[in-house]
Amino acid sequence: MKRACVIGWPIQHSRSPMIHGHWLAKYGIAGTYAREAVKPEDVTTFLASLTDRGFAGCNVTLPHKHAALAAAAHKDAAAVAIGAANTLWLEDGTLHATNTDAYGFMTHLAQTVPDWQAEDAPICILGAGGAARALIYGFLAAGVDEIRIFNRTPARAENLARHFGPRVTPHSWIDRERLSRDAGVLVNTTALGMIHGERLELDVSHLDTRTIVADIVYVPLETPLLAAARQRGLRTVDGLGMLLHQAVPGFEKWFGRKPEVTPELRALVTADIEGR
Repeated sequence: MKRACVIGWPIQHSRSPMIHGHWLAKYGIAGTYAREAVKPEDVTTFLASLTDRGFAGCNVTLPHKHAALAAAAHKDAAAVAIGAANTLWLEDGTLHATNTDAYGFMTHLAQTVPDWQAEDAPICILGAGGAARALIYGFLAAGVDEIRIFNRTPARAENLARHFGPRVTPHSWIDRERLSRDAGVLVNTTALGMIHGERLELDVSHLDTRTIVADIVYVPLETPLLAAARQRGLRTVDGLGMLLHQAVPGFEKWFGRKPEVTPELRALVTADIEGR
């Protein structure tokens, strides 16, 4: 029986077991996927013992993504560029690492708005954390010419620009509305807008009518940013699709079958989110 898990500290919040458990049942695969609560001081030892524990690999959530990257003997281009790993697997006894966040977001974007590249327009990203790094990598790989980063701490946006090169430019948070008027895609990668959290202050009335508005927050499923964009008639991309699609590569590595993100799976996770 093949086994995989998700590690983090804490880990009770993870919906990965629901997603992977659904696929295991759907495809009739004899396997298990579990949560493993791993303290930060124990993560290196835990990852070194994956084989002894009977795991084919694991997903990695906070705060272990940097440690997971360091622990892997082989790191793919996405993991290196993003600077963190969220998916590990064993291959001939060697630990491999990738980061599937860019894949998850870009796949969901392409499925939701297939013509998102029809306009030659800049990409505007709010935030400069790990998610922003993943999206920058994904958009650059897709051939985007200009990505504008807006962050409340200017130095973090500047660091991203230096890391990814001249197609990425850092900008002040106070300029987020003025400099996103012509955006092809505007994405919120911050925690602003999460349920019970601080609201994202952004007036969408300034956006071009062709702008696509995305939010990686998925609790609530419709954030205030997405609600405002839809009310104005703009096309929107929610955060749940990214969560579902980023799980695909890991499942394929561990269990040998590429799973589908179906309406049935989305409904399952949606019901869990709305029930909490």
